[in-house]
Amino acid sequence: MVDINRNSPTRKDNRSNKKKRRRRILLAIILTFLVAGLGYAGYVGYHAYQAVNKSYQQIKGRGDKSALRKSPVYVSSDPFSVLILGIENYASGKKGDPGRTDTMMVATFNPKEQTMKLVSIPRDSRVRIPGWRKDKINAAYGHGGKELSIKTVENLLDIPIDYYVTVNFDGFKNIVNILGGVDVNVPFNFNDIDPQWHRYYFYKGPQHLSGNAALVYARMRYKDPRGDFGRNTRQREIVSAVIGKLSSPSAILKIGDIADQLGNNIETNMKISDAIAFRQKYTDFNSSKIQQLQIKGSDLYLGYPKEYFFQPDPQSLDEVSTILKTHLGLISPSSSSGSTTSSGSSSSDSQSSSNDSQNSSNH
Repeated sequence: MVDINRNSPTRKDNRSNKKKRRRRILLAIILTFLVAGLGYAGYVGYHAYQAVNKSYQQIKGRGDKSALRKSPVYVSSDPFSVLILGIENYASGKKGDPGRTDTMMVATFNPKEQTMKLVSIPRDSRVRIPGWRKDKINAAYGHGGKELSIKTVENLLDIPIDYYVTVNFDGFKNIVNILGGVDVNVPFNFNDIDPQWHRYYFYKGPQHLSGNAALVYARMRYKDPRGDFGRNTRQREIVSAVIGKLSSPSAILKIGDIADQLGNNIETNMKISDAIAFRQKYTDFNSSKIQQLQIKGSDLYLGYPKEYFFQPDPQSLDEVSTILKTHLGLISPSSSSGSTTSSGSSSSDSQSSSNDSQNSSNH
């Protein structure tokens, strides 16, 4: 007698086959989404690379390093410096006028410590501009663009400037908005307007700012009792907050939008590959590792009618220069042991100078 059920699947076999089919379907769905996700990530990555690559501009007249360097530096392994220039190009209204630098900051990064030093250079600082006369340092950009600004800052601080970044105000506002705004600690109550006459109000204490408000907050000068010193402190606060946001994991999800703004509004000689290498290697770096420094000085009025200048104090310049040189590994820490600027009252932004431009609010 033939057993007709011998080759027929049992109920248990049917259940097992159904489970296998469901697993295969689920796996196919997961793989489909994974491939689609990787494709989208690849597109975003390529788009971001192309967009940011538009911002790359070499420094004319020099090769792959500053004249103050013996050899090129690499952001993935060496201490390096960056000159940050905020460009104001609408002040004069003259066609073809490159404008002046409304903001000038120097940042140095030490890879071993994973720390940053950030110093503001008051825009009215009276300095020697190479090839020109003594003038306000922000005039260097109008005379010779970023190249002359870099030379002027190198002469002033006696350090090599390895990289530069120029930012226009539209780019600054848009990047802050993409990052979801920034948090600041407002030093006192005040209000001010933007170029379109929109008024913004700021209240003493913690406050969250949009891009437009952050720009007004950073640029306000005449209502600050500390004048340019107060403004420089607020600008460094904003820059530190933006660096903190850019260093957060959430910024990765916005890389496409950020890249568009970088490509359209920022110019730099740092290659995108270098920026990626920096972000991948120094994952622990954040805004808490930024030390703010300040150049002290006094008010100076020259000519007729009287024109205001900020006269940097030579001792303060030497102290700030020593701190930056040490941070860049150009001199040993023992060479700067006599300096009081790292945490003392000479150049640290934590304390006010007796020369804190008492009259600067009227400039």
